[in-house]
Amino acid sequence: MHRRTALGVLPLRTSHLKAVGIMISAVGVFSVMDWGLKTLSTEYPPMEVTTLRAAASLPFMLASVAWAGAWRQLSVAKPWIYVARSALGVLMLASFIYSVSLQPLTESYAEFMSAPLMVAVLSSLLLHERVPLARWIAISVGFVGVLIALRPSLHGFASLGGLGALTSAACYAGGVLLIRVLSRTDSAHALVLWYMALIFIASVAIALPNWKPIAPAHWSVIAIIGAAGALAQHLITAAFRRAPASVIAPFEYTALPWAVGIDLVFFAKLPAVHVFVGGLIVVLGGLYLVYDAHRTGIR
Repeated sequence: MHRRTALGVLPLRTSHLKAVGIMISAVGVFSVMDWGLKTLSTEYPPMEVTTLRAAASLPFMLASVAWAGAWRQLSVAKPWIYVARSALGVLMLASFIYSVSLQPLTESYAEFMSAPLMVAVLSSLLLHERVPLARWIAISVGFVGVLIALRPSLHGFASLGGLGALTSAACYAGGVLLIRVLSRTDSAHALVLWYMALIFIASVAIALPNWKPIAPAHWSVIAIIGAAGALAQHLITAAFRRAPASVIAPFEYTALPWAVGIDLVFFAKLPAVHVFVGGLIVVLGGLYLVYDAHRTGIR
């Protein structure tokens, strides 16, 4: 049976519907992790929170490798690309944490959602992938949405929190391109484990000189960050195994309503109207990229 969706006519079998539900759950769990990061960001420097994020995730990743008996799959073909990707990862996490320390989670999400648009641009410039005119138009529209969310003025281009979110999105986009290179030769276990291990090593070296002792009340938040990150990664993997990427990917944008709920319930804040409008435009631009990629694939 086929049902018409925002992406055209896609085969939504029962397994696909389950995959959509799993994906929405995964995005929600990632939002819980980001709640934890925002909570810690008000008490600790961004690089220390980055270290705690990596440290909380590593035990779960090692347990996953052990459970799968995948120790032999941890060899790598291009170690220096791992170093480059992890450097981008450190900057991505630190700038995102800095962003949410200054503004509501919803605003950071609205600006970070420009990452798929940046991936398309970088794919064209660095990997020489063909990007049709219609996609360039969608990318341009998406970046207009970013500008609306940032609301630049004569007194300054944008807020520091907004620039932090954009920096994080740009680092994420660069990391995606490196994943495309590494995935040709290395296993998923290697990609995930070494990435987080190198982030931990780099961030702890930078954070140690200004390290603040962890308050006892925050250890539970750190545990939630680690557990939520591991669970969300598992859910996303399950979702993409059950359905094609063209069905699943658009539901990553459900992060925005999750962020609105978290801001309202835990921080008693609602984003400004311009953030909603800009975020919606960014989402529409990203959805068109997914739709066009799906349509081109069918043709």
